[in-house]
Amino acid sequence: MNTADLGLPVAVPSTALFTDQYELTMLQAALRSGTAQRRSVFEVFTRRLPEGRRYGVVGGTGRVLDAVENFRFDETILGFLRERGILDEPTLEWLADFRFRGDIWGYPEGEAYFPGSPVMRVEGTFAEAVLLETVILSILNHDSAVAAAASRMAVAAGGRPLMEMGARRTHELAAVAASRAAYVGGFHTTSDLAAGFRYNIPTVGTSAHAFTLLHDTERDAFTAQVDTLGGGTTLLVDTFDVTEAVRTAVEVAGPDLGAVRIDSGDLLLIAHRVRQQLDELGATKTRIVVTSDLDEYAIASLAAAPVDAYGVGTQLVTGSGHPTCSMVYKLVARADSEEPGAPLRPVAKKSMGAKTSLGGRKWAARRPDADGVAEAEVIGTGPVPAELADRQLLVPLVSAGRVVAREPLDAARDRHIAARAALPLSATQLSRGEPVLPTEYV
Repeated sequence: MNTADLGLPVAVPSTALFTDQYELTMLQAALRSGTAQRRSVFEVFTRRLPEGRRYGVVGGTGRVLDAVENFRFDETILGFLRERGILDEPTLEWLADFRFRGDIWGYPEGEAYFPGSPVMRVEGTFAEAVLLETVILSILNHDSAVAAAASRMAVAAGGRPLMEMGARRTHELAAVAASRAAYVGGFHTTSDLAAGFRYNIPTVGTSAHAFTLLHDTERDAFTAQVDTLGGGTTLLVDTFDVTEAVRTAVEVAGPDLGAVRIDSGDLLLIAHRVRQQLDELGATKTRIVVTSDLDEYAIASLAAAPVDAYGVGTQLVTGSGHPTCSMVYKLVARADSEEPGAPLRPVAKKSMGAKTSLGGRKWAARRPDADGVAEAEVIGTGPVPAELADRQLLVPLVSAGRVVAREPLDAARDRHIAARAALPLSATQLSRGEPVLPTEYV
């Protein structure tokens, strides 16, 4: 959900300069050569998953739709391009009236993907489709990386709540996008208020060590926080001595204290000791929250610990070691002329090494086994086999320039839970391995 859904005012700047210069110089050359209006099909895919990952998660689709809608060249932007001498006047005149009027299909947000999966297909004239390459890739590569990391952490957490708290570890705008992607991947809340405002994600936050150090004693700090936020608050107990802090916290807030947070040390050992101490003090319902540079492996190592919730920052917003999905945007089909009815023909890059691609406008389906569990990602360019007709993955996102697939963020979140559950059980293993589904081309 965005602020438009909430009825809140928000400035929507143009996304037209979220691009590389060569998209515009290609446009200028194509306009001059008479090929700009040829009908073209571009596809977004990745040749491989990040090393050791078993599945990918499509993240950022909703943001792509916003970016396409707002891809406009106003007078300020055109003036910048003119002053820099980047484009000639005929091209600037063409851009002044630019609106994407083509079609976009894609895997719905939250869906799983695999090597070769055509996660997004952009169809239109070459001129209008080529302009969207950089902004689409920048969104999908970042958001899908964070969503995949979040999904793995959600699996490791085993249903325990996850808090996204990585805003201070990345660019301020990337932080908002990361919060959104983390929510799609399975996180429950964010500390970033901009993300809460923009996407209606639940927000959380109480105090840092600085608040304790501000006061003359730890008791004074806890008292001030409880007096302000109530006994259900979360008190940070590792500023000085954890055992003494827990005792003071319960004395100040009473046995109904909401939670204590541990942000350093041997989290497994400390969590057990704190749980025992809380129970002995009668605070049996007080929850334990742990933070401290967690990733999916650290979360999994705490599975047997009496931990009730996790807060994750750096590793989440940087994709837990894989900050990009290496998605590419390739021309796979184009018409031989600018005539409206000219047939499409497949085209593909045939370079050396691993950078080859498969031409043709593709469909994708996920074939299940006899038990209904996915067993293969099937991709083709010809007719869709009858048995896969109702298993197709691509859905219309933009039709004739109009967004047709806007949805609440919770829909993408729920979709991911269902998509992950439909994969083989080994998909949830954190150990390194190959993609859990093979990609078959037909």
